[in-house]
Amino acid sequence: MYAAIAIAVIIVALAFAVLVGYLAGMLKATQRTLNNVADTLEGVEKQLEGITTETTLLLQKTNDLAEDINDKVAKLNSVFDGVEEIGDTFNNLTHSVKKMSTKISNSADDDVDKATEAVKWGTAVLNVWRNRKN
Repeated sequence: MYAAIAIAVIIVALAFAVLVGYLAGMLKATQRTLNNVADTLEGVEKQLEGITTETTLLLQKTNDLAEDINDKVAKLNSVFDGVEEIGDTFNNLTHSVKKMSTKISNSADDDVDKATEAVKWGTAVLNVWRNRKN
């Protein structure tokens, strides 16, 4: 009976040794995996720092560009306002020329009518004077 207990204890001890050996191997593999993960995360962190720096610079350049565009648009607005004023002035000038042209045309028509009437009266007076002279 003691021999059976001794054999059982030896079997348990061997099983425990195999279990410890298996667990030790598994823990070593897990440690290697975790070390690789840590190294990868460090690389990712460095890359993220670079990306963050580049993104910050890009954002700053974008803001500068937007500000420059806003300044140029403001300057262009004043140019367009000037062009609009020139257009208004040209329209006023055209209106004034049309008005003056219409006035001159109407005045010329009135002068022609007056001149025709004066010639008729002159001819009539001349005829009356000739008739009286005869």
